[in-house]
Amino acid sequence: MEIVHWNGILESLLFAAGDEGLSLKQISQVLEIDQIHAVEIVNLYKENCNSDPNRGITVVQFGETYQLATKKENSPYLKKLVESPHTATLSQAALETLAIIAYKQPITRIEVEEIRGVKTDRPIQTLVAKALIKEVGRAEGTGRAILYGTTKEFLDYFGLRSLKELPPLPERVEEEYEQEEADLFFEKFQETIDS
Repeated sequence: MEIVHWNGILESLLFAAGDEGLSLKQISQVLEIDQIHAVEIVNLYKENCNSDPNRGITVVQFGETYQLATKKENSPYLKKLVESPHTATLSQAALETLAIIAYKQPITRIEVEEIRGVKTDRPIQTLVAKALIKEVGRAEGTGRAILYGTTKEFLDYFGLRSLKELPPLPERVEEEYEQEEADLFFEKFQETIDS
């Protein structure tokens, strides 16, 4: 297949990868090509995006990872969207995600998902778009996942001077969770004895 035909496939892969992005190695493995051709495909895709004024996205490289991003020239419109009164409210999912990030930062998307028990791609995108959270670094280890933390806008949004003003989490919630886990364990243990 010619390099030109890989554009749509690469775009789909980068879109699906979201803010985690893809390494050159991942791209070459999925496309079943060597890394030299993978670089050519990424560069051609970027060139096509940047040269077409009707395209609103491009590909950017952060360290060893490639991600989709909006073009800088469209930032005034994105800013209007974020500041629009129609986008002022946060969904329950976004609020839950924001609370987890506020109390556990810096934290990766995967860690947030482990706590919530559901995917958090959309809530995190919403919170980043509203500038309530931002990338504060990269986790150690494979993939170097993005670490998220709150922003000054987060403090302003909730009328806080610092994170120290966040209300303390009730200890009872953690105790109840631990008790539920213990109850489930003993129920399963009893079932194995009875059978």
